[in-house]
Amino acid sequence: MSWAGERRGPIGRPEFPSRQQRKEDTMSVTDNNQPVEASSRSGRKKRRYLSAEKKFQLFLETQRSETPVGEVLRREGLYSTDLARIQRMVKEGALQRLAVRPGPAKKTVCQQDYDVLKQELQEKERVIAEMAVELAILRKKTNGGSWER
Repeated sequence: MSWAGERRGPIGRPEFPSRQQRKEDTMSVTDNNQPVEASSRSGRKKRRYLSAEKKFQLFLETQRSETPVGEVLRREGLYSTDLARIQRMVKEGALQRLAVRPGPAKKTVCQQDYDVLKQELQEKERVIAEMAVELAILRKKTNGGSWER
């Protein structure tokens, strides 16, 4: 079996290229398949932002057993922690969406409207209390509440 670019050593064992030789043979490529100068490499990957649709597509693809997860991660340039984060976000989103009960959504009122409504309620309660006092006085005047004499 012959490896590409291998040299045979004195005993017949293959001689693999040194780390420096491999580094020189490899070439970084930009998105346009243009080589990048060694001096312009920063050693850090450019951060990619995936859309929600792409994340969900990756989630579904890794859930199927057709393609190994490692292959998908290598192809997309992701780490296993990225996939774990995507899986957690999908689970949280699904649970949140499934927790919604059918029917009309609960209505909320802004603080200013709430204060106005609370003030109106207090005023109506005060008026009802005054009317209750008046009713009690009228009942006493009419001999126990009977309107007939």
